[in-house]
Amino acid sequence: MKRIEWKNIRLVPILHNRMEFAMEVKRQFEEFRPDHVAVEYPDTLKGRILEGVKRLPLLSVVHYQEGDGAFTYLPLEPTDGQVEAIRMALERRIPVHFIDRDTEEYPLDSTPMPDPYAIKRIGHFAYCQAYIRLHWNDHSSPEDTLREKTMAYHLQQLSREGGRTLFVGGVSHIPGILKMLGQPQTQVIGRRRRTGVGLAHLHKESSREVMGEMPFLAAAYERARSHEDCEKLDRLRINSQLIAVARKRHWKNSREELSLSQIRVLHKFSRNYALLTGHLVPDFYQLIIAARGAADDNFSYEVWEKGSEYPWQTEEPGLPVLRLRGEDLFLDHKRIRFHRQLKSLRRRLVPVPVRKKGRERYPGEWRAGFKGFSICSYPPEDVVIEGYGKYLQKKALEIRSEENSRIEPFTSSMLDGLDVRETIRKWGQGKVYVKEERPIRGRVGSVVVIFDPDLADKDERENFPWCVTWLGEHDQESDMAFYSTLAGEVMEGPGVSRCQYGGFMLTYPPLRVYDIWKDPFFQMARSKPERLLMAALDYSLDKHVVYVAASPPPGWCLSMAARLGKKVIYLPIGTLSPATLKKIKQFHVLDGHPVRNYAHHYISPSRRSFSNN
Repeated sequence: MKRIEWKNIRLVPILHNRMEFAMEVKRQFEEFRPDHVAVEYPDTLKGRILEGVKRLPLLSVVHYQEGDGAFTYLPLEPTDGQVEAIRMALERRIPVHFIDRDTEEYPLDSTPMPDPYAIKRIGHFAYCQAYIRLHWNDHSSPEDTLREKTMAYHLQQLSREGGRTLFVGGVSHIPGILKMLGQPQTQVIGRRRRTGVGLAHLHKESSREVMGEMPFLAAAYERARSHEDCEKLDRLRINSQLIAVARKRHWKNSREELSLSQIRVLHKFSRNYALLTGHLVPDFYQLIIAARGAADDNFSYEVWEKGSEYPWQTEEPGLPVLRLRGEDLFLDHKRIRFHRQLKSLRRRLVPVPVRKKGRERYPGEWRAGFKGFSICSYPPEDVVIEGYGKYLQKKALEIRSEENSRIEPFTSSMLDGLDVRETIRKWGQGKVYVKEERPIRGRVGSVVVIFDPDLADKDERENFPWCVTWLGEHDQESDMAFYSTLAGEVMEGPGVSRCQYGGFMLTYPPLRVYDIWKDPFFQMARSKPERLLMAALDYSLDKHVVYVAASPPPGWCLSMAARLGKKVIYLPIGTLSPATLKKIKQFHVLDGHPVRNYAHHYISPSRRSFSNN
């Protein structure tokens, strides 16, 4: 493979803080086996930079104040090619030379560069060769000329000393350095010492904002580097891994399963977004935006939460802790706001005091305090679920009545009126069609809603293991049986646990239902949805039972209904409002009746209303 070399010096051009170039530095280091390593850092910062590199994977920042009072910050990250070269040299006890010039008030360089992922396909040499050929005749700025002369001078000195030298520096300086290496250089006058250079530990929250690479990707590189397995790293695969991890967390925290079609939309959206901005692979911000578009803010937040998490942190860094923002490093940062709970509040003309939620004194306090001995429901949610049950009963009868109507050509009677739809559909026959509505006998007694059948996997694990039967507290409430996530697993306040239904059954009047999950009469049921449907048929005092699910009820349940003289009205869950179902699916369990006095401070007001729309 072709390399960029001058005499006994190999030059490895890089883009700073890009994983692919750090991988290339590591690979060429192993291949070249240098006797000396030279990097594009000034010698005035050598001591602090070496200290910071030795602390990796903990993150450090070298900082100092320039003559005009401005502060300069230099984060040391594992995905930077220069940092990787220094780490490998220190591990192998090879001399490291800092050969750049200490320059103040250096102008920011915002020149667009090709996506670094390209070197995974065309190779590092082709990438750098194309850049050198394109910029060979460019005129460097005065600051860059002095820097390149300084680096060329030191490289010539190292060449004379003998031995193999590996130089790692920014690709933008390589054309100028190569031209200057061809002629003798003298040492450039410049700063030889700098006082007040400090080293600080980067704060955990700052690492979420200022790292050059996505922290999730930097962590993947650090792990692979430790196991000598960098060759298999691929930015696209790491992005896919992030989405997979966020998808699992979204299920754990919100109990919402993203479909494969949503994941495909996410990847397609992010890919197209990247191409529009001149990149081959979407960056972290584009992934977050795509996650919001394919799912919602909750999932987008999970992508941000895991993607911005750098796992190597410490409570006792042994150094001053530095908090940095994107503005401090002049980063081209973008802002995004997550609206994880959408609230519909009317704007008030007179401001009213808002009582803020209490917070846990330590992580897990509320969960540890949840006993679960005398649990109860949250009354506003009881009203919501009862109202939805009544709505499903009414909707089912309307659909069944529509199916039971008879349409025939007009002869002598208009029956129950003209059927305009059928008349227009068969207009060519020259006939007018009328409708005869035949009322349905009987009412709906029970309602079953199945969000997830929760079939156990090969390891017998269930997503909704909590099976409960609740009796109505008064004559306006129905009895209820359901299976859901465990109470006490997700806490929203002291004694306030958020759960999610896998499925539930409502039957009226109340105070009649024995615990269906222990009743041996329902043992023949093969799944939780079948047990709920059997109980709904058995306890229904009316002829009809509504069954809402993604799949129709099994045939043997329909046979059982026929033997009991009842009928099952099946409603596909896809025909109902997803927004309403999402709101119905979540509910809260309170650790005793006294919790009802303050639960409203921790539960979103949007949970206290219901609409049939």
